Amino acid sequence: MIDRRILTHFDFLLPILILPIIGTSYFLIAQINTTQNLKQAVYIIVGIIAFLCAFFIPFRRLNKSIPLFYWICIILLILVELIGTKQLGAQRWITIGSFSIQPSEPIKIAIILLLSAHIQANPPPLHGYGLRQFCILSFYILLPFTLILLQPDLGTALVVLFMGFGTLFLIGVNYKIWVGILIGILIASPLIYGSLKDYQRKRIHDFVSEKPSYHVQQSIITISSGGLIGKNKENATQTQLRFLPIATSDFIFAYFSERFGFVGILILLTIYCLLTLHILTFSMLDPKDYYLKTTACAISLLLFFYVSVNIAMTINLAPVVGIPLPLFSYGGSSFITFMILFGILENLLAFRFNFGYNQSFFRKVKIGRRKISGGGAEPIRIFKNFSYLIFL
Repeated sequence: MIDRRILTHFDFLLPILILPIIGTSYFLIAQINTTQNLKQAVYIIVGIIAFLCAFFIPFRRLNKSIPLFYWICIILLILVELIGTKQLGAQRWITIGSFSIQPSEPIKIAIILLLSAHIQANPPPLHGYGLRQFCILSFYILLPFTLILLQPDLGTALVVLFMGFGTLFLIGVNYKIWVGILIGILIASPLIYGSLKDYQRKRIHDFVSEKPSYHVQQSIITISSGGLIGKNKENATQTQLRFLPIATSDFIFAYFSERFGFVGILILLTIYCLLTLHILTFSMLDPKDYYLKTTACAISLLLFFYVSVNIAMTINLAPVVGIPLPLFSYGGSSFITFMILFGILENLLAFRFNFGYNQSFFRKVKIGRRKISGGGAEPIRIFKNFSYLIFL
């Protein structure tokens, strides 16, 4: 039997906001590619199973297992450099038979869990973290960032960087540290640009030049052709005639715009905004629960970064870096990662009574025991406390 308190604390608005995104994505992919449609159905099923598994894992009690998970992910990132499979000029996967894994996905989960556990054990002081704690937390972020950047995977590396340091900014770090970092970035920016790969510099050059790349040009044409309310499948010529490249993954927002127009864009962006802000509000439920606060901040920032960069690159407001639209683009890695993160978030919400209810209960039990020793205990109250213990 499910404890009713789990259902009380479970956030039902989260799946209500997620399901329309997943359903619309599945509908669009099905109209372009039957093979991808079948694979996406499998990814959705696996994602739901991953969500349920994450929901029932007691993350707050895994103080020793979380660092172990983090270092396993780091080892996998190192193995990518040694025995990784190269695809499209990047070495990002480890292949064993017909099974392949992209370690840059689970490392996002590991970073969030490790930051949450560390911050819960070492809450920030009144004026934010000092240099020592900031360096410790920064190490957890910069190590995977560097390993992912070496693959090379600039998009995912920037995601890790933004998510990690954005979370620290929201949790609380002394402002002097941020000022020093900003000055350092401005000074080192020429060296950073010079260290980029040729194709990465080309993407930046295409972004700042007057004429966008072919992919982005077709994306802009596709978005504008949707008009106010969009087109039906037969009239969506930009997508159906394959003028729009990568229509089901990186540029699926342009495909969606052609089908549903400006009205559809407003609805989709509204859902993403509500989802991001809703997750961020979880960080304000309990000022002392830094585990939930850190996790909620990190997931909301991760979602915001993915959505804003993906949409911005389809309209030439950001370089094309291969970042998918969360829960919308075709593919399993990013989809399953987000479903696991949502499962972790729901777990921290639904099972947080384990750390509140029990404390108040044990205070009642101690009071009852003191009354027993004094000879003035009420039998009815003692029976209620005992019944409550059995219920727990």
